[in-house]
Amino acid sequence: MISNGHGEDEVAVRILIALKQLQPALNIQALSLVGVGHAYQHQGIPLLVKGQALPSGGFLGRSLGRDLQRGLWHLMQRQITAVAQWSQSEGVIMAVGDIVPLLFATWSGCPFAFVGTAKSEYWRTNHGRLSLRQSIYWPWERGLMAQARCRGVFPRDQITATHLQRWPIPVFDCGNPMMDDLEPTKESSLDSLPPGLKILLLPGSHVPEVFANWQVMVRAIATLLQNPQIYIFIGAISPGIELDPLQRTLVHQGWGPVTASLPTYQYGQHRLLLVPDGFREGLHYADMVVAMAGTATEQAVGLGKPVITLPGKGPQFTPKFAATQARLLGRSIYRLTDPQALSATVSTLQAMLPDPQHWIDNGRRRMGTPGAALRIAHCLQTYLLDVAENPPCS
Repeated sequence: MISNGHGEDEVAVRILIALKQLQPALNIQALSLVGVGHAYQHQGIPLLVKGQALPSGGFLGRSLGRDLQRGLWHLMQRQITAVAQWSQSEGVIMAVGDIVPLLFATWSGCPFAFVGTAKSEYWRTNHGRLSLRQSIYWPWERGLMAQARCRGVFPRDQITATHLQRWPIPVFDCGNPMMDDLEPTKESSLDSLPPGLKILLLPGSHVPEVFANWQVMVRAIATLLQNPQIYIFIGAISPGIELDPLQRTLVHQGWGPVTASLPTYQYGQHRLLLVPDGFREGLHYADMVVAMAGTATEQAVGLGKPVITLPGKGPQFTPKFAATQARLLGRSIYRLTDPQALSATVSTLQAMLPDPQHWIDNGRRRMGTPGAALRIAHCLQTYLLDVAENPPCS
């Protein structure tokens, strides 16, 4: 497994779990190109190379210099060497993400499959400057997918799969694994939430960006706190994110701690909870979402929630990223350029909550339905894992 980011790691793990159900004896190793691979570690999947958190979180841009200072070049060398050594085992590769893991899989010389999470034709069809392109995937990307060792390409949605079928690419329309395993646990720490309008806060998963995003969010929700409406904020914090900086920001903005089973803060009649690894539970209880995140935002839309996005400084959640995400996800996204507009937008959405069907329909169309991981696993079992049909790596 080769993937490049927290969201991509999660997608890869969902497919791996389904694969293990079909073939329990599979010998699996993972290479998380970005970050430390929490998703793999949580499932006990060994990592080919020990991961490393870098300032950019995988979104290089202006952070490239800081990444190089923190050891990016050495990390890449270790990853390339590890894949070269591993390819001698005559295994197969599943690459998840964008062109980077796709290049690793191609360069390995092994039979491979590619799960494309990073691109969708919705970007192209909703943006005039891209409309003249034949595909959201560039010709060199399509060339990598069309080579003989590529045994399957799994785009993120039906419209993208349909477009790629115009070329000699082994495309399968199996849906989007991002929508699998999002059901809340039967017993949740949020079962006893007090009454009020419940808003899920998604500050992202990349350090240190998540801390800057959190400051933007806390300042933005301050515009709501004088309203007569009672608000319950649920801060869903990704695994591995330190809580102390988030708590210091809350205290600095006037929130006071409350004794509770979860880190809980109070501002007047309003409550804010910090819930580590609390995305699924928080999404189940939330009426709406305020987000500065990638994959989690897409999943929230897929489950029919209205999502307000705020501008950040990156390296991931920049205004440009937010605009691209809004094109991808359509009418479920309410993109603000000024965080001070949050109060008016929340009031508008609250009035629309009694009739959420347009958000539900848009989410299903853009993100698909659950079960994609198992559908992909069945295809991989037939077209990638059948050793008799696969030549050795070369």
